[in-house]
Amino acid sequence: MPQLTVNGKVCSFEGKKSVLQVALDNGVEIPHYCYHPGMSVVASCRICLAEIAQPNPRRDNQLELIPKLVPTCQTPAVDGMEVHTDSPKAVANQKAVMEYLLINHPLDCPVCDQAGECSLQDYSYQYGRSASRFEEQKIKQPKKDIGPHVLLYSDRCIMCSRCVRFTREVTGTSELGVFGRGHKEQIDIFPGRALNNELSGNVVDICPVGALLDKDFLMTMRVWNLKKTPSIDGLTSGGDNISVETNEGKVYRIKPRTNMDVNQWWISDELRYGWKFVHDENRLRSPMHKVHGALEECDWKTAYTQVTEGIANTSLAVLISPTLPCEEAYLLGKLAIKLDANAVIGIGPVPVSGEDKTFPGGFTILAEKAPNARGVRRALAQLTENVLDFQAFCRQAASAKSLLLTGNYPSNWPPAELVKLCEGRFTVVIDTLPNKLTDAADILLPGATWLEKAGTFENVSNRLQSFEQAISVIELAKSEGQIAQDLLTAPTFRGSPYNADKLRRELGDVFVTDVRHPPAAPNRTCDMQYVPL
Repeated sequence: MPQLTVNGKVCSFEGKKSVLQVALDNGVEIPHYCYHPGMSVVASCRICLAEIAQPNPRRDNQLELIPKLVPTCQTPAVDGMEVHTDSPKAVANQKAVMEYLLINHPLDCPVCDQAGECSLQDYSYQYGRSASRFEEQKIKQPKKDIGPHVLLYSDRCIMCSRCVRFTREVTGTSELGVFGRGHKEQIDIFPGRALNNELSGNVVDICPVGALLDKDFLMTMRVWNLKKTPSIDGLTSGGDNISVETNEGKVYRIKPRTNMDVNQWWISDELRYGWKFVHDENRLRSPMHKVHGALEECDWKTAYTQVTEGIANTSLAVLISPTLPCEEAYLLGKLAIKLDANAVIGIGPVPVSGEDKTFPGGFTILAEKAPNARGVRRALAQLTENVLDFQAFCRQAASAKSLLLTGNYPSNWPPAELVKLCEGRFTVVIDTLPNKLTDAADILLPGATWLEKAGTFENVSNRLQSFEQAISVIELAKSEGQIAQDLLTAPTFRGSPYNADKLRRELGDVFVTDVRHPPAAPNRTCDMQYVPL
């Protein structure tokens, strides 16, 4: 395997890669702004310049120093190359670039949303000067509303052009461009054309400074107070890898996690902003039972008792939502068979909106809006061979005397035929938001959204991926897996705490060997020197 050396560290690589990418892959930091592995290389920021010596084949591969600094983002890696970003010449360039970038940059870090995750802030500390030599008045640039989700603070822009290249190369929509020259150079939208594509929020993620800001997150929370939890797309069948950023039990934003086999570096705006129902003020918060035709709150033991009594000695039909993790679907299937060995078991309706859309950069937004239809079928197949689709379920459930229905969709989902099926039957509904089906329930049990639980989803490509619980379940609600475990222990209703990891072992070898788990979080250490007083 070819190798090169960066600041004394040996770095291995395969294929054709730039020096910068090889260094990053091997955990060696080289400062950079304009470079992004998902877009073309422009080598415009110049802070990644380094002194490089490489073998000369004309002189028996003796190392020869290139007589000038070269951009590591644009220089192909060569076996035997030596790279120095810590030499006096390279360090002087880094300081010069940082000084140039900060000449007109406003000193508003205390009020900037990017503070805490800003490359300009970090590199100013690591590679910049301790004091500014610029005494003239800074040039002021305007703030602009460039789309429904994004604000542009032109003062902070360092003209790396990442956002421009993103709209040209990844989305193919080209809303952004570079206008003007010299100190009047700006990023802007073309007249009458807002930044309004389905991936627009990604320009905020790739902006290395605080120039492009998310309206939804603006002035809400400091990033160093946020806890990041690895999760999976719970709104569509794509299985996109995400980080859920929370504080004190509240979700503040969702950002993409890089996975080249699934979503690359991006997520759709549908997923980025579609989680708001998790904190909907109308969320179902406590169990309810029907008294004289109206639903009234009750405790869990009362609800559980009435569920088992109402279903006992009757024919049962169970509908399991494709929004639930594999582990919960499996527990609900076990519960169905325990309550009625001949229970009708089906998968809830799989929403489809429009058609699949693939962008020039390779990212695809899927029309199927159920995160785990394939996983639910796979989990139930461990218990029964007769797992019905929704239409077949509605036909066969017509002969059942009692129903156990699960929802957990982010919208008003129940089809009319399912609501009609509840008439004259004892109906138990587990859901998160009120709808026509919850109104028809005899027993209503509040469930949990995917951000409030752990589990496994199987995406449209049959890729099994685990995710972790990001926030606690709201108030008196319980996850569907916990509800199933409680009901399986009737009459005590004291099921063990729901544990997705243990259930994967019970589900079979596929869920042990084939499930992809999120990588372990890196250990972060502070480079600030602490001096005892």
